[in-house]
Amino acid sequence: MRQNRIRGLAAILFMLLAYPAISQVDFEFSGYVVELPMYQRLPSQLATFGNLEQDMAVSLTRLRLRPTLRLWEGASFALEHEADLLYSSQDLLFGATSDMTNRQAVDLRWHPMEGEVSLQHYVDRLYFRQNLTWGSIVAGRQRIQWGTGRIWNPTDLFNPINPASFDKIEKDGADAVSVKAYLGSFTDMQAVVNFRKARGQADGASPPDSTNFGVRFRTNYLEFDVSAMGGWFDRRVIFGGDFAGNLFEAGVRGEAAYVTEGEDMPNSDYLRMVLGADYQFTPEFYALIEYLYNGEGHAEQATYELGRLYQGDILNLNRKYVYLGGTYLVHPLVTASAGLMQSIGDGSGFLSLIAAWSSSDNSVVSAGLLLPYGNSGDEYFYYPTSVYAKGEFYF
Repeated sequence: MRQNRIRGLAAILFMLLAYPAISQVDFEFSGYVVELPMYQRLPSQLATFGNLEQDMAVSLTRLRLRPTLRLWEGASFALEHEADLLYSSQDLLFGATSDMTNRQAVDLRWHPMEGEVSLQHYVDRLYFRQNLTWGSIVAGRQRIQWGTGRIWNPTDLFNPINPASFDKIEKDGADAVSVKAYLGSFTDMQAVVNFRKARGQADGASPPDSTNFGVRFRTNYLEFDVSAMGGWFDRRVIFGGDFAGNLFEAGVRGEAAYVTEGEDMPNSDYLRMVLGADYQFTPEFYALIEYLYNGEGHAEQATYELGRLYQGDILNLNRKYVYLGGTYLVHPLVTASAGLMQSIGDGSGFLSLIAAWSSSDNSVVSAGLLLPYGNSGDEYFYYPTSVYAKGEFYF
């Protein structure tokens, strides 16, 4: 009953936003369609172990609708509703469509079709925002953006994303109330309370430890943006910070989060840290490098937590990584990008190649290759080789 009421409410809100009839408010509507056909090839050992075919065809169509109501001064109500149509010749090891994350309290996903061809639609953003002279208040499913890293964000504890996920455009929303106060020029403080349903928690259950909360202070010092954050996440105390600025003509950034031992995970204190730099060598060529130390990871394959990676609780298995990437403007409408992810710990990684053409003011056509490498049992051994095309149309 509770789920039905929630879904009914979501349907009513969607209808309200889709068919506004109140003359005192402004209505905005935007969105996009993405078509992503791909070919994937699994490692032979993994295919044999899972009783799967090595070669598989996948096609994903995403439709995202973004209606927004502008209410009174500084107030808005926004919805982002996505429908995903997926064809897969066999089961996927890593899902190409979104599941409920452990930063969400309410399951707002529906599955009208399941099987070789499946259809899922879900609410990824649903929030009320009030801008005030001293700051802002946002309540609902929203994106909370912390951190400065380009590839990894140790301090982004609400909306992390796996760097190998080429099918994602938007980060998953978190169910939260966030309050930001402006304290001066380039200085603010944000407090967030995140409501979530713990893994395996039954509908209607609400244990006292199912809520996360955090505070972030940000300012500018010597032309560097710096911040400090801390809070209670996943039944652990976490604190850290980040910085971003320029060193000569290069951009430099870093962030770190220290996680203390949890109630059910003793002796598990660890540090996650990112250091990176980028540089515009010529008007056409841009490059970046980023290093990750992941203290939560493991040095030995035998202790890799594959189950947590599959569920999305963690993004990496090992401890040390480096990413090298670059983009070259071949033509005013054509860009070529390359990225190399390397796990320093076990020697595995992946190469990503993308060519993109801006076919019009509101459309992009691209083709890409994701080529993982590594020995059996290494981290990126589990990822399939993927060749894909992507068409994006925005309205």
